[in-house]
Amino acid sequence: MKHAARLLLLWFTSQLSGAPADVQARIARIESGLLPRYLIDGQPGLKMTLAERMAFYKVPGVSIAVIHSGAIQWAKGYGVREAGRPAPVQTDTLFQAASISKPVAAMAALRLVQDGKLALDEDVNRKLTAWKVPANEFTAEEKVTLRRILTHSASLTVHGFPGYAQGAPLPTLVQVLDGAPPANTAPIRVDVKPGTLNRYSGGGFTVMQQMLIDVTGKPFPEFIEETVLRPLAMTHSTYQQPLPEALWRQAASAHDRNGVAIKGRWNTYPEMAAAGLWTTPSDLARFAIELRNAFHGRSERVLWAATARQMLTRQRTDLNGLGIGLGGEGRTLSFSHGGANRGFMCHFIAFAESGDGAAIMTNGDRGQALIQEILRAIAAEYDWPEFRQEKKTAVTLDPKVAP
Repeated sequence: MKHAARLLLLWFTSQLSGAPADVQARIARIESGLLPRYLIDGQPGLKMTLAERMAFYKVPGVSIAVIHSGAIQWAKGYGVREAGRPAPVQTDTLFQAASISKPVAAMAALRLVQDGKLALDEDVNRKLTAWKVPANEFTAEEKVTLRRILTHSASLTVHGFPGYAQGAPLPTLVQVLDGAPPANTAPIRVDVKPGTLNRYSGGGFTVMQQMLIDVTGKPFPEFIEETVLRPLAMTHSTYQQPLPEALWRQAASAHDRNGVAIKGRWNTYPEMAAAGLWTTPSDLARFAIELRNAFHGRSERVLWAATARQMLTRQRTDLNGLGIGLGGEGRTLSFSHGGANRGFMCHFIAFAESGDGAAIMTNGDRGQALIQEILRAIAAEYDWPEFRQEKKTAVTLDPKVAP
């Protein structure tokens, strides 16, 4: 374990030469300053190195991009694309974005709303042609709408998707929607009156995927490429599933909780809008920067200011915008999303006012805890209002009453 940590440290150090000295110093402080969730009042704070924590969590590779004042300040890769193999993680190494696929797909859907081809509060069955949301007693009065899909309040089933192992039969999108073989998830149906509860639903975004295909007449990856990825210069991103063989050498492999690469390197996700994006932290940072710029009326490459502001406005709950999570308010408003596919964990966050943020992607099933520690180190370095350590006071228990 110590030998692996030393090798990782050597790899980290070899990448420090490209940034200005002050940025290099910031990177070094973050790499040596990962933070646990709690800080005990009156005790020295515990700091951990990135190399040590990657080894602890058995995460072979990490990629990070940090946004400062509305621009990518630095991006770096750490570790390897696959355990036991020498190919290093670089800034253009592809990771599965998992549920971060959703806000990128949401931006594309909102572009169609902006163009008058969709309406946020219209029954989606008016636009669906290849498949319809089955009517039942729950849809008699209230309908599934795009707004409800984007805010997880459409009452559609299926939380998430396990993906399909390499070589396994892949279902069509309609088979996924109906839960028909070879689909490995249940039918996507309305089981509660729409608009009456919030329940996370990857199934809802799969309905949206079919609607976008039906409305545009284009394959989903092609539509997203034209609408979002190309305009935002997200040149290392694709929704193509399965991943084209030409990109395999550029991709990280998925790893289980023991740090072992899964058979076939990764799973395939035909549920593209919900979980199918392959990308890099730098491309996710470009997405976040563009959304912030549109929000402030500084760019219209995809969305107008009014549309971007609606995307970043709390809808049914305090936590949800349109396809994206929200935190803070006013000067501390943030937007974010996490993701978890088999063997991949990731997260991005950006602050609408300051223009700071970060995107972190990992190729290990225990990557989420590692991401939280990295985010706390970045938050401390850049003085973010979120992801700060929580202070706790130690209490001495009377041994007579202590369990």
